[in-house]
Amino acid sequence: MSQIWWLEACRPVDLTVREQAQARQQQLTKPAGSLGRLEHLAVQLAGLQGQLKPSVEQVWIAIFAGDHGVVAEGISAYPQAVTGQMLHNFVSGGAAISVLARQLNAQLEVVDLGTVDLALELPGVRHLRLGAGTANFARVPAMSYEQGVLALQGGRESALRAAASGARLFIGGEMGIGNTTAASALACAVLGCPATELSGPGTGLDAAGVRHKAEVIERALQQHAALGDDPLQRLFCFGGFEIAALVGAYLGCAQAGVAVLVDGFICTVAALVATRINPQCRDWLLFGHRGAEPGHRRVLAELDAEPLLELGLRLGEGSGAALAVPVLRLACDLHGQMATFAEAAVADRPA
Repeated sequence: MSQIWWLEACRPVDLTVREQAQARQQQLTKPAGSLGRLEHLAVQLAGLQGQLKPSVEQVWIAIFAGDHGVVAEGISAYPQAVTGQMLHNFVSGGAAISVLARQLNAQLEVVDLGTVDLALELPGVRHLRLGAGTANFARVPAMSYEQGVLALQGGRESALRAAASGARLFIGGEMGIGNTTAASALACAVLGCPATELSGPGTGLDAAGVRHKAEVIERALQQHAALGDDPLQRLFCFGGFEIAALVGAYLGCAQAGVAVLVDGFICTVAALVATRINPQCRDWLLFGHRGAEPGHRRVLAELDAEPLLELGLRLGEGSGAALAVPVLRLACDLHGQMATFAEAAVADRPA
């Protein structure tokens, strides 16, 4: 493995199979284009999977967790202890994503990159312990280069486990009190936009809380104004361990040939950074939903991404992407199981 594996080539899309899938769509017993985006999804997945009739029955969901030093600035409506408590909720089956994973018959993995309680030991959780959360990026960079690389690698290893299991779709989720602030700051740094444009309520801040969050982010952006244009440096300066793990997972999936269904605002910011590090990975990213966090729409637009759902969600955990899985499965079923005009002895429209 290269020391800078994140720059290695991503698996190319199988253009021949994609063209064959497009041709099949034209032969199915329906007016061309009548299934709208479902047709495009099936064709896109066929090209990614290299098979005429794609499938997303095998789904891997990885939840990455980490705490954030910026919580010291009073930017969250919840105490930091919630991060560790939710890890227990994930593996005990009580969280929303736990329910969704069961309903989808998906493999659920929980990875703790570094919570404030470094002694935390939960059966069913992978504890990587990169630190007791990140540092307060309003004052110093959130993580060291070494920590950042380890977080990237933690995400990549999850992607490789997914590929080895035979998963055809990867969903990354996140948990970390304060991580909408980290994601907003990171997106502002990457896009060069003011904090007020991308700051939202997160887990439930009121208007005054949102204003304070934006002020904290703006001060941090000024504090680190001399930071270079390298997206990796920006990730390590403003991001969280779990956000860096998501970036590593997305890049690892694209290199291993596993399609990704991106979740909400925080995951989409990670996807943005991944594409800035290695633009080839964009082909492997599908987008589950457009959430209620104000900055999500802007980041999706930057990625030229059109999500599958818009349900006013703001939970995180990978929940919005999980809710979109049935849409992908049905797109594949329609593509693979509908009869062609010739098979059904139905007259096609004259050429």
